[in-house]
Amino acid sequence: MEIGILGGGIAGLSVALALRRQGHKPRVYERRAGPATMGAGVTLWPNAGFVLEQLGLLQDIAAVGGRPVAMRRQDAAGNPLGGLDIALLDRMMGYPTHTILRRDLQAVLLDHVARAGIPVAYGHRAVAVALDGDGRAMARFDNGLSICPDLLIGADGRMDSVARRFVAGDNAPVYQGFVNWIGVAQAEGALVDEIAIQDYWGAGERFGAVAVRRGMVYWAAAQTRPIPPAGPAADLRNEVEGLFERWPEPVARIIRATPPHAIHLIAVHDLEPLKTWHRANVLLVGDAAHAPLPTSGQGACQALEDAWHLARCLDGADEGLDAALRGFARIRIPKTTQLIEQARMFARGLFATDPATCRMRDERAKASDPFRDAQALAGGWSQGLPMPGGLEVSAEEEVGFGSLYRA
Repeated sequence: MEIGILGGGIAGLSVALALRRQGHKPRVYERRAGPATMGAGVTLWPNAGFVLEQLGLLQDIAAVGGRPVAMRRQDAAGNPLGGLDIALLDRMMGYPTHTILRRDLQAVLLDHVARAGIPVAYGHRAVAVALDGDGRAMARFDNGLSICPDLLIGADGRMDSVARRFVAGDNAPVYQGFVNWIGVAQAEGALVDEIAIQDYWGAGERFGAVAVRRGMVYWAAAQTRPIPPAGPAADLRNEVEGLFERWPEPVARIIRATPPHAIHLIAVHDLEPLKTWHRANVLLVGDAAHAPLPTSGQGACQALEDAWHLARCLDGADEGLDAALRGFARIRIPKTTQLIEQARMFARGLFATDPATCRMRDERAKASDPFRDAQALAGGWSQGLPMPGGLEVSAEEEVGFGSLYRA
């Protein structure tokens, strides 16, 4: 089957690899002039590890990524708030967690795409998707090219997805009330004591630091504020350094070790869950279909899951393409919808500004059972995958980081 994929990010490239392994002929169209470089890093939890192994990528990810042992939470004064035993979670789920710079993940994906002979066309910005006279979707690009493949996959992101507008009628990202400053810190010496995830909670503010190596840390600082006006960027490092200068080390050390040009400010948006992901022969995947807040911890992981599930659904498409796409959405929508909703719930608690609410949040975090938290995450994140999980989780239980903070 001829397959056109709009978007050359994590979702688009992983879907291309999965479908090529099934004998299909994918071709990727990316709006940028070259590989995407936006973003700092991602944590690939064990459910992503399963998919990466299935795609033959896990060894290469391990070569450039880190293996975190734990996630440790503290408040803005440095008082411990519990955490997560990642090594235990990995054992429960049977696959490793890796931390990796986004550019390195992209490079691994592109290397395997090239080896598989999958064409990637850069500088192709889709401007419209419409049905032809036979009811088949055609994508038109700003350079005048038009394509009409057997299957058109929209992996073109959360902020300006042409495919989502075609399928759902609109594409209106929802600002969730906070911004992220993101960056990558590097030093010849150690910036942190261990390969771990450090999560600091304040009142309306948060700082998360994720080590790939002890001298390489990607991070995100967050603050509740109105959506920033468009305009020239301020001195972002001075701004974020001033906001977090009194927070515990290594926060200030990590910010200082980040080149000013490598810090970016993002107004954080997500998308409302959809009840359908396809129309005619157009299918949404990745952030175009389900764009959770970063508080889900699962954005990249769910894009990889999309790739694995879609390949299986198309491989068994005895009843035709429409039935396969409906089956794919039936599998994926409940899990991703729950992650979107739980990420919003977690963000509301995380970015609370009322002192009493923050104290209650912190006390609940301290009182949480680390073993039970790992079981809940393992059970939720393994849903729909043939891999070990933790406890059986009901539809009401969290499948994301919401299990670490119950409001």
